[in-house]
Amino acid sequence: MPRRLTGFTPSGDLHLGNYFGAIEPALREQVSGDTGIFISDLHALTLPHDPAEVRRRTLEFATLLLAAGVDPGLGPFFVQSQVPEHTELHYLLECATGYGEARRMIQFKEKSRRGQQVRLSLLTYPVLMAADILLYDAEEIPVGEDQRQHVELARDVATRFNAAYGPVFTLPRAVNPPVAARIMDVADPTVKMSKSLSAAGSLRLLDPPDVLRRTVMRAVTDGGAEVAYDPGHRPGVANLLTILSACTGTPPARLAENFSGYGTLKHAVADAVVALLEPIQRRYAELSADPEYVRKVLRQSAIEVRERAAVKVAQTKEAIGLLPV
Repeated sequence: MPRRLTGFTPSGDLHLGNYFGAIEPALREQVSGDTGIFISDLHALTLPHDPAEVRRRTLEFATLLLAAGVDPGLGPFFVQSQVPEHTELHYLLECATGYGEARRMIQFKEKSRRGQQVRLSLLTYPVLMAADILLYDAEEIPVGEDQRQHVELARDVATRFNAAYGPVFTLPRAVNPPVAARIMDVADPTVKMSKSLSAAGSLRLLDPPDVLRRTVMRAVTDGGAEVAYDPGHRPGVANLLTILSACTGTPPARLAENFSGYGTLKHAVADAVVALLEPIQRRYAELSADPEYVRKVLRQSAIEVRERAAVKVAQTKEAIGLLPV
């Protein structure tokens, strides 16, 4: 089973922050067989959605991850809904989770506080996320601060279950993504780059080169003219240097020494981003021409994953008191 688990919810568009914060680290760890990668399509159902759009994005995300270099032969790579053990374990874990615990989760609190009509799944999906994690005995879950609370819930539920019914689950812990994951919106460097369709400053992985260049050249900079890496006082320039550093592997402070103005910096960032994404986009176009190949990969992966997931579900059912088949 993988030591780490990384999930991608098919809503919005994958962008450069997703690549450096989640995709690239997962690719590195996959080589050693340490990472499982899945598309959490069930999580996309917690809010109003277009069914056709969820299906389209699920296939798009799978194709894009394969194009970026995910190798199903090196570790689990699957779509969440194609492994029914996720939802089966979800219910069993609900039987060990308090209502108050679920109600305290950030997304549910924020949306219910605004008086919005919320779906029951928004309340319970953190327990589904716990099932995603505990099903595979994952030890480390790379998440941003906004998801850390959910990993802590998974750990709490696992601890309570083990104490009540026996040692079934490995206790997970949240781990910080790389510094490069903190890539900010180039139009508003005070907020992280977003998958939202309305995010004007996101560099999306499937944006054509001319769109990527235009977005970078319109990036917000700061007062003054000197190029210096100072995230606290000059977040716009610091963000551009961070992006260039992530693309080239050179520390941002050292990169700053090479530029005398914002224009040349922006051109260098645009060139680096386009060069990074060009082979991914080319491979994506090739895979998109044969969507049945991608579906076949996902079906085969789901079969293999289910064989392992079924063992954990059987252990859980026996421990909690259900009759074996």
